[in-house]
Amino acid sequence: MPESGERRMIVRARVVATMDGAPIENGAVAISADRIDDSPPGSSPSRAARLCPSAPAGSIVDVGKFPEVSARHSGQEIIDLGEQVLLPGLINAHCHLDYTCLRGKIPRQKSFTDWIRVINAEKSKLSPRDYIASINEGFTEAKQFGTTTIANLTAFPELIRQLPGPTIRTWWFAELIDVRSPNRTNELVNSAIESLKFAQNYGLAPHALFTASEKLYQRCEQTGNDVLLTTHLAESREEMEMFRDGSGPLYEFMENIGRDMGDCGHETPLGLFVGAPDGRALPKRWIIAHLNELTESDFELLEKVKTKFHVVHSPRSHDYFGHSPFQSERLRRLGFNICLGTDSLASNESLSLFAEMRAFQRSDPEISPEKIFEMVTVNPASALRQQNTLGRIRPGFRADLIAVPCREGRDLFGEIAAFDGEVDWITVNGRTQSTQSTYG
Repeated sequence: MPESGERRMIVRARVVATMDGAPIENGAVAISADRIDDSPPGSSPSRAARLCPSAPAGSIVDVGKFPEVSARHSGQEIIDLGEQVLLPGLINAHCHLDYTCLRGKIPRQKSFTDWIRVINAEKSKLSPRDYIASINEGFTEAKQFGTTTIANLTAFPELIRQLPGPTIRTWWFAELIDVRSPNRTNELVNSAIESLKFAQNYGLAPHALFTASEKLYQRCEQTGNDVLLTTHLAESREEMEMFRDGSGPLYEFMENIGRDMGDCGHETPLGLFVGAPDGRALPKRWIIAHLNELTESDFELLEKVKTKFHVVHSPRSHDYFGHSPFQSERLRRLGFNICLGTDSLASNESLSLFAEMRAFQRSDPEISPEKIFEMVTVNPASALRQQNTLGRIRPGFRADLIAVPCREGRDLFGEIAAFDGEVDWITVNGRTQSTQSTYG
């Protein structure tokens, strides 16, 4: 029986897609929903939760057929979602909420370098207040589309303390660039970590090989094992030209702003990042965004590397830039964990991971909808090292759940991937929430 001060809520749906076995028809999930626990997601549990460690507030207690679950937890509140499928909340593995306010303001450019010039011009017009409003707007939109966890890169970690605590789980990554100040690398990282301490979950994001020095990458890798790392790598053809050929628009742009170009004209971006397979040891906590431009020698290198890092693909941003085809299946066969993210609204239309799934399906129709759904649930949970708490509907996991309509007899995961709308029902950490406002 539940401990005093704790309530259990039973959520029933036509189907429960647990990502932990076959979908359950007429399924139900029992949630431990402690009335006293007002702590935000990811923070220390409340006193009541500490008194009930076997079923902490906001966790899944039971999963199964509705008659069986309701019998095991008789007398508890029941929420019947009707003809809907209950799902794990979606996890956005790569996003820049700083730039939500730039939606529709940057038309497609002739080159990736031109886009960099335009976004830099747009950013120069923004104040700290604009960025705070942009991040808030992004959180609200992400939740409207069923995202319950987000990996967000911010160029302004010092603003985190000025934001109300988001009611979706957030991993804050400080985006770091030292191309204009190579002598301030240690100061840059130390300042970012000090700002990130105001967040429960955080990591470091040296921006890219062309904007972050080797020293910056090394300094980030020297942080504790609990600090996740992410970077943009092999994103564009121009990045490939810069590093492999020592030429091209990006090479010229970076040379003109005073970057030391001594690392160009020798290696592919991946080759430069990984180094010799038996040389530099990559920390397992790297989450690599994009990886669009890969040569045959890169794939030979990937076959040899011992550390299989995580890879995030952003299908609609990828289409916006017209990058080379993303080699998802080839990377997957080599053992890399593939996730999906929305990137920023400076190169996308919305923060909907359902739209990302549809875009991915159009480019890779041979991959099943269920495998694609794993890229926004199970796979990113692993990338964030939350494989034992997020991404599945399983007893002991966090009660981050969403529901979308489904019809009997349809291809369930095909219908999930095809969902095109806002999510009406969502619970984060066991709390059912309105999708109209992210902040309480």
